[in-house]
Amino acid sequence: MATRMGARFTGDLAALRYEPVAKRVRAVASGRTFAGSRRAVLVWEPKRVVPSYAFPLADVHATLTPAGAAAEAEHPVRLADGGPPVLDPRTAFAVHTCAGEPLTLAADGVTLPGAGFRPADPDLAEHVVLDFAAFDEWLEEAEPIVGHPRDPFSRIDIRRSDSRVRVEVDGVVVADSSTPRMLFETGITTRYYLPREDVRMDLLTPSDTRTTCAYKGHASYWSVGGHRDLAWTYEEPLSDAREIAGLIAFLTERVDVVLDGERLPRPVTPWS
Repeated sequence: MATRMGARFTGDLAALRYEPVAKRVRAVASGRTFAGSRRAVLVWEPKRVVPSYAFPLADVHATLTPAGAAAEAEHPVRLADGGPPVLDPRTAFAVHTCAGEPLTLAADGVTLPGAGFRPADPDLAEHVVLDFAAFDEWLEEAEPIVGHPRDPFSRIDIRRSDSRVRVEVDGVVVADSSTPRMLFETGITTRYYLPREDVRMDLLTPSDTRTTCAYKGHASYWSVGGHRDLAWTYEEPLSDAREIAGLIAFLTERVDVVLDGERLPRPVTPWS
């Protein structure tokens, strides 16, 4: 019987997973390289959908001491209606879902409490997983990365479309376009990026919210009709997402989208 790959992916979410990478990876804090290696691996703890980098012990340039367990709570969500529970990517690194030892890293007077984790699994016991947020800069080769390490099994595809997309908020049309860019991202609902001339900008109020996507870059937001952060844009997206620069997308989980005359159901995702 054939296997649907999406089902295979979600079926593995409860397991501890890893994948070697060929890139030279470095983690820097306060100007100090705490780890650097061409032997790094990506690690997904059980229920995690976003990976972390782990380094061989020999490639971690810091003193490691036990950190003790942190009092952090899990924040389970579902990727789709009826899907398995996973951890919201905003769940703190200190929440560990497999056996192992939390570690504090220290070097040259710089201390990073709980920024490391040594899994007890025999395939990873000689590695230290590092907290992406604990470091000031991460480099793959000579290029900085943002947000979190990219998943080699996820990607984004942006396609020009001649479909007509209408967006409504509380029954009011806030956008209507026949020249959208459609962004297809592995495991995430389709996003419609629309030219500003097709958006009722007078109905959008700038928000102070900012988010970071490892694949697209830094986003800024607007609120619409009293609904906070319903729309966003990437003014200077990363190279893989240049085609959506300055275009506006709406949170389809909380607005109504009519695609080529058909009103779409609101998708159920962690952002619903």
